Amino acid sequence: MTRKVAVLATDGTEEIELTSPVAALKKAGAEVVIISLEKGEFQAVKGDIYPSRKLSADIAIKDASAGDYDALLLPGGVASPDKLRINEAAVKFVRDIIDAGKPVAAICHGAQTLIETGALRGKTVTSWPAIRTDLKNAGANWVDEVVVTDGQFVFSRCPDDLEAFNPAAIKHFGIS
Repeated sequence: MTRKVAVLATDGTEEIELTSPVAALKKAGAEVVIISLEKGEFQAVKGDIYPSRKLSADIAIKDASAGDYDALLLPGGVASPDKLRINEAAVKFVRDIIDAGKPVAAICHGAQTLIETGALRGKTVTSWPAIRTDLKNAGANWVDEVVVTDGQFVFSRCPDDLEAFNPAAIKHFGIS
């Protein structure tokens, strides 16, 4: 059975934190759908601030339903998770995925969107160190590790962790 993975990102997503896991997921046999605030192109970045290339969203968040997906990937970048966490439709989509018990993988700042769902209380997480206080304030136990899995969640810190994060996400999503 092919697993269908939603990737939620918008302007300011760290390009490699989206493209690397997506390539790995596709190679492992997953169907990947990129969801953004609007359908079409959005601006990715490198090093959080340097515009890289435009990426393309398959659908807009307003047209996405959590029931259509088996798992969720939340790439980082400073701006993308910040924009997603204040978008009601994006937060509802993520909350619906979580409430359905589906696996979620977040890297770097990607965990910020999860804060808005209230689902991190009591969970052990990792992320880019700059948001550790935000995660602790959300009730999470933050640790500095390459990959952390807690229940339905798997986390990594940064692009340097992709070599470990990608296979962990694939396994977590039940793809291989």
